[in-house]
Parts: sequence; structure tokens; C-alpha cells
Amino acid sequence: MKNSSLNAISPIDGRYGSKTVELSEYFSEFALIKYRIEVEIKYFIALNEFIPESFGYKFTTEDKAFLTTIYTLFDETGAEAVKTIEQTTNHDVKAVEYYIKSKLKDTHLSSYSEWIHYGLTSQDINNTSQPLMLKLAWQEILLPKINEVLVQLSAHSQSWRRVPMLAKTHGQPASPTLLGKEIFVFHERIIGQLAQITHIPFSAKFGGATGNLNAHYVSFPDKDWISFSQQFVGTYLGLTRITHTTQIEPYDNLASFFDALKRINTIMIDLSRDMWTYISMNYFTQKIKEGEIGSSAMPHKVNPIDFENAEGNFGISNAIFSHLSSKLPISRLQRDLTDSTVLRNMGVPIAHMLIGLKSMQKGLEKVQLNQEAIDKDLDDNWAVIAEAIQTILRSKGVENPYEMLKSLTRTNEKITRETLREFINSLPIDNETKIQLLEITPFNYTGKVAFDIN
Repeated sequence: MKNSSLNAISPIDGRYGSKTVELSEYFSEFALIKYRIEVEIKYFIALNEFIPESFGYKFTTEDKAFLTTIYTLFDETGAEAVKTIEQTTNHDVKAVEYYIKSKLKDTHLSSYSEWIHYGLTSQDINNTSQPLMLKLAWQEILLPKINEVLVQLSAHSQSWRRVPMLAKTHGQPASPTLLGKEIFVFHERIIGQLAQITHIPFSAKFGGATGNLNAHYVSFPDKDWISFSQQFVGTYLGLTRITHTTQIEPYDNLASFFDALKRINTIMIDLSRDMWTYISMNYFTQKIKEGEIGSSAMPHKVNPIDFENAEGNFGISNAIFSHLSSKLPISRLQRDLTDSTVLRNMGVPIAHMLIGLKSMQKGLEKVQLNQEAIDKDLDDNWAVIAEAIQTILRSKGVENPYEMLKSLTRTNEKITRETLREFINSLPIDNETKIQLLEITPFNYTGKVAFDIN
């Protein structure tokens, strides 16, 4: 069969391929090879700058420009060449080393090719290239998409900031709230998680076979390889080097990052379910797109499929993030290979998260306020201002106001505006307080929040 979305096993590359294609630059096999080559080349250049006397030659600006093109101009033909080499080596990182050496062949740099991958183990390349891939995917794809959703939430919050709405606690009518504020709650929660993520470093392991730079120090015992490694990882790659490691990076920060993304997903699931519920309550209608069908049997249906799709994909994303964050920090003694196969799936939960975010965007784009339904719910539930009445009566020194309102409202009889008016007029209180109480309605008993006064 031809390689197409119809033949893909995973919906990430199949049904949702168009929604995740941008991630292939960061998490595909091609991307992994490319980033490995980038790390190897940058290390080669850094090594030459650190010990030029051992090379017997210091790279020129033109040399560095040429070396840089090995990864910046890397294409599918190059990737296929690496995979062909791997068929012989049966080792993916060694295949990258041999590929780079082949690119130096027939150039004046070929005599320095043994400095490629000098003193390193495969994990020095994997544990730098993978966090680099993740960092860039986060900064260039995922974070901007989250920010786009935040912009939508902020816009809806502003549009609906003065819209009173019946709240529901335990699924029952409760003190009124402001629709805009209820949407802004999710905005604030996500902002809070993003603030926490900024404190999680993208960390890397770079220390030779078992983390002690053995090969480096045995070759050049008088050189400060620890400082070199810190500078290389920090300056050349923009990552944070973990000083003490086994053969692999301990992945604690990576686990923290995945857990932080899980919390954002969880907030998005909460938002998806609330929006779904508001639609089912008819508080929102959805824009209708010509030609779309909501049901194969019921022509009238306009289903909240975008929020359902978002919820489902955020859930799958969290399930995989959970496995990654609980598994990766565990490795037998100094090294086992379980992290290698697991990390190859790093892009999978991010892809499902991206699909969820795009579905969330689509859903938020389609919702329209149904003011009539919201107002009707408020007008049908005058009992919800009982809290306001009993609180004012307390401030006026009336005895047992809570119990009085409980006796009035906690029945199976409908409480109307007239019911409350008669109750208020029967109270032994001054006229000024009665007027104050009579002015309270489900439409104006909404309190005041920081968002409301912005």
C-alpha cells in the first residue's frame, strides 16, 4: 500500500494528520536524526575551540559555516543515507557519526573526522537532542497554540463580562454569577500553570559513558571538562546540564514538564465539559456550517463535537504523559534501554494535546450566546436570592434569618418574585431595608470580582 493517511495506524498521522503535520519537524524519525547531527556538529566545533592545539588547526568562519550546513540543509535524502548506514551498524547514533564523517570526506576537514563523537556515548547525543527538540516544539508550536486559546477565552470573557447567569453547584440552582467570570476562571488557571512551567528547565545529560567524563579526562587530564560540558550544553544548545548523572539523564525535570502539561490538559478537559454542558442547557448555540451533518438519522442536530473531540484527545494525551512521567525517572543501575523506546513516543501525547487545542479553538469559535435561555433560567429561580436576603437581615440584627428563608424556600413549591415580595413585606423591619431587599433580583445579585472591574 502507498504511504498515505488512509494507511496510517495512528490517527495522529491518519485522520488528524493535517492537524499535527507541523510536529513532524520535532518528533519524527527524520527530526531525531537531524537534531542528533546538530548536536554532533556543534560539539565538534566547540571541541575545536576548546583544544585547537590538539587538532593542530582552528576552524575558520568558512569551516564553521560549512559544518553548520550539514544539519541546516539536512533533507530526506540525507536521512535515508543515515538509515542505510544503520542497517549495517544496527546502532542509530553510530550511524549519525558515520554519516557526518562521510560529509567530511574529500574536504580538508576529513583529517579531523575522528574528533566527531569524541569521548561520547550515545546518550550524550540522545539526552541533548531530545530535550532540544522538546524545547523548540514547546516554544514554537505548543505554547503559541495555548496562547491562542487564551486569547479566545479572554475575548469571550470580555464580551460576556456583564452577562448574569444562574450558577449550578451540585447541579442545582445557586447564587447567580457572571458568565464572563466563569470563562475567565479557566484563563486564570491556565496562566497559573504556564507560570509554573517557566521554572522547569530543559535539562540534559552530557558526561560520557557513565557520566564522569572518563574518556575526556584520561585523554586530557589537565583540561576542565566539567566546565566545558556545562558551557557547551548551556551556550551551544540552550539547555541545562545535570551535573551528576549515570549513563542517562535522570528525567526528573522532563517528568515535571509532562506533569505540568497534564495539568493544562486537565483544565482543558474541565473547560470542554463545562462548554458541552452549557450547550446542552441551551445557554450557547453553535454557528451552523453549510453542508455539515450532526446526525446520520436526526437532521436537526448540531452536536458539540469540537468540545467532545478536545476532551477525548486531552484524555489520551494525559494517559501517555502519565506513563512517561512515571516511567522515565526509573532506570536499572547505571543504564537500561527502556527509556529509549519510551522517549520515541514523546511526540504522541503532544500531538494529541495539539489536536485537542485545535478542537477547543474551533469549538470556542462556534459558540454563540443564547441570552433568552440564560435569562429564562434566572427568572425561573428567584429562590437563589435567599442568600442575599438572609445575609442583609443578619446585618440588621434580625433573629434566625437563615432559618426563616430555609422554611420559605426549602419546599417543593416554586418560589417566585411575588412569593419573595410578600415575604419581605411581612418582615418586622424598617422601610429602607425592605426597599433594599425588594431591589435584589437574580439578575443583579452577581457580586463583584476583580475581572468584573477591569
